[in-house]
Amino acid sequence: MVDPQVSDPSQQSLWRPLRLLQAALDAEIARVYAARRIEGLKPSSVMELLRLHAHGPMTIKELAESVQLTHSAVSQKVAAMRAGGWVETVAGEDARTRKVTLTGKARGVVGQLAAEWRATEAALAELEAEIPYPLSQVVADIEQALDRRSFHDRIAAKLAEDPEWG
Repeated sequence: MVDPQVSDPSQQSLWRPLRLLQAALDAEIARVYAARRIEGLKPSSVMELLRLHAHGPMTIKELAESVQLTHSAVSQKVAAMRAGGWVETVAGEDARTRKVTLTGKARGVVGQLAAEWRATEAALAELEAEIPYPLSQVVADIEQALDRRSFHDRIAAKLAEDPEWG
């Protein structure tokens, strides 16, 4: 039974609308893929495929640095893309390294993915032109504010004020 005296802090979320917006936009991109019968590819994996197409095979570390994600995040993406038939891993320069490379399936659609990327960026620019304060400017302003005081420090200060944190 739910205790009516216990509040649920997760009912308030300033990030939820941004996450929901991102999910909705990704779903719209997925609809574009479905219309072209590009199946089993998440929009969030396209950057990696485009980088591999433009720069050739890369280690997971190199790919992670290229797309500015953690090794762990890219490793998980590569595993999912490998399972979907989009990438494969091949031997690197020495026996210790493996490189991620595109499969024929990925090479067959990479031009379409590049076109979608350009169209998406153009659509986002159009959308930003319609609103009074573009999201890209919001991000830049938040980054500047975080340069002045880190998110960690802001959270720690709020926790210090909360008796439940102890």
